[in-house]
Amino acid sequence: MTGGEKNGRPLRVGLLTARVSRRGGGVFEAVLAEAQALEAQGGGLVPIVFGAADPFTAEDRMRFGAIGTITVPGRGPAAFDYAPGLLGQLLAADIDLLHLHGIWQYASLCGALWAERTGRPYVISPHGMLDPWITARGRWKKTLARLGYEKRSWRDARLFHALTAAEAADIAQETGTDAARIAIVPNYVAADDAATPSPRSKLIVYIGRIHPKKNLDPLIEAWMAAGGGPAGWRLAIAGWGEAAHVAALRSKLTAAADPSIDFLGPVYGEAKQKLLREARFVVLPSLSEGLPMAILEAWAAATPTLMSAACNLPVGFAQGAALESGTETAAIAAVLRHAFALTEGEWEKMSAAARDVAASRFSPQAVAAQWVAIYRRLHAGI
Repeated sequence: MTGGEKNGRPLRVGLLTARVSRRGGGVFEAVLAEAQALEAQGGGLVPIVFGAADPFTAEDRMRFGAIGTITVPGRGPAAFDYAPGLLGQLLAADIDLLHLHGIWQYASLCGALWAERTGRPYVISPHGMLDPWITARGRWKKTLARLGYEKRSWRDARLFHALTAAEAADIAQETGTDAARIAIVPNYVAADDAATPSPRSKLIVYIGRIHPKKNLDPLIEAWMAAGGGPAGWRLAIAGWGEAAHVAALRSKLTAAADPSIDFLGPVYGEAKQKLLREARFVVLPSLSEGLPMAILEAWAAATPTLMSAACNLPVGFAQGAALESGTETAAIAAVLRHAFALTEGEWEKMSAAARDVAASRFSPQAVAAQWVAIYRRLHAGI
């Protein structure tokens, strides 16, 4: 058996996620990036993506090109993403290895059952979902999930994947596994070759899920405290989320009555890239993250960031691609004032650093090579 092949065929790697659509948020983008990078890398590996379908899947499936995607209709509450028939599709596909992206949903049970029935390698990427801020919320639901299927899934995993050293510590604490069962590999991001350093408008963008952990209320309060968009500056909030969270955000913006803040709603595809290319900064004062795709995508578009330490990307601060926002209103207001005051030359230096960090640390080629090596090692039983 050579070249990552089994019985003369390429090694078939299943990438399992709760939803194969934009509704999967950053996890979906991470799965898409991995599938594309593995296909481009070659090396005798063939990625196949599995998950639940929803109304956006037919459109979003096109982003995978020729990469195999196998979906079944999702049913019931979106928080669980029940997809009857998903396990059968996993077993029928005769994959050599399964990599689960995201936890706390029905896909975890399918992953565990697949591993038990096949005896083949099973990898879990929690994507920040074992962060203490996350595990402290909805405690009774997560207790039921642990007892019902998560502990079983964690037991069956041959390897856990952490995006950062901090996440590796969270995984060890929550699952009881040791360091030998945890691999630290960052997310991928492809360079946005259409992005140009300047000119950029006086636009600061938040892009991502509308959720309490993203800390948008203090961001809005900080924007107003910093002058409410002085001299033509604007704050654009682009995102999606549960109806209650979106309604709360709209209520906050109505109360603020600040014309320099725009809520754009969901933005995808080329419209999203255009927004990133136009922005002078992307802001994310988050309370909890794994390794946020919004930050990596901003850097790939040569857009520097204002972000909290919870984004787990200290390289951005070290290399000059990011400014620390903190999470409290006063700290966020202070970094906004700093951003407003930067000269064009200072901003261009940050922009160049952002592009360099994305290309050197998170390129698809560099990260895919790590995964090819890991998958081959697991398949060989090493």
